[in-house]
Amino acid sequence: MENRQPIFFYQRMTKSLNGKYLCNNYLHPLYSLNGDTLTEEFPADHLYHRGIFWAWHQVYINGKSVGDSWIMENIEQKVVKVQTLIKRNTAQLKLNVFWKSPLFENSRPFISENTSITVYPLKDSIRKIDFTISLKALTSDVEIGGSDDEKGYGGLCARLKLPDNLIFTSLNGDVMPQLGQIEAGPWMDFSASFARNRRTTDGLSIFCHPQTPNYPAPWILRSETSMQNIVFPGRNRIVLPINKPVTLFYRLIIHNGNAKNINLVKLQKEYEGTSVAN
Repeated sequence: MENRQPIFFYQRMTKSLNGKYLCNNYLHPLYSLNGDTLTEEFPADHLYHRGIFWAWHQVYINGKSVGDSWIMENIEQKVVKVQTLIKRNTAQLKLNVFWKSPLFENSRPFISENTSITVYPLKDSIRKIDFTISLKALTSDVEIGGSDDEKGYGGLCARLKLPDNLIFTSLNGDVMPQLGQIEAGPWMDFSASFARNRRTTDGLSIFCHPQTPNYPAPWILRSETSMQNIVFPGRNRIVLPINKPVTLFYRLIIHNGNAKNINLVKLQKEYEGTSVAN
């Protein structure tokens, strides 16, 4: 919270819908600057979608599937530590999460996730939220990948409300969602009338930092019944090393109005100049 106004809620404990679709380790609600909820949880069209989340369909060890963290099938994410602190005028959430599967050595942890979420004070009608997501294997031959199809979706996702007037904007202007991946640049803005009264326009932008392995990263965009995804790594699985984590860096910008009301090009350049040392 800032000045008693909520910013987001982090779901540490496992949550379900009538005992099904168990999931945790995500943000919901995420609030606009006006206090309206931007995200959805357990939406009817995809009951396993959950606010701001990071997940992968393909989770393999020694060439065999041990679960699906997108739909949380045979995957448990045990949040073993949450640290909160105020640092340099920011609020930070530092998470340590162990990934387990009943299909691997009696649920022995095989991935250690260290994620930090840094919230900056509201300034010039903009709120910045930085994500650093680090994944390190705890055993050999651990792989993750997106959906095993041409879309290859997986990674950081935003299950936003989907009003009829949702507009997608990137470097070259408005973007039209397509079935497959879109190469549109290192940032994407999503603006719409998210408030119940539909009288105001609010926006959320996602930025990718150059130190993210597949920068600037392609996008999966949906105008209805789905989520928005900045893709990593895609269909082809990558190996998670034991000695060094794979680390992803993203920034959310929450703002009033649409993409024309703020200088997103300048904000992306500012983010690219930010130190994101592990």
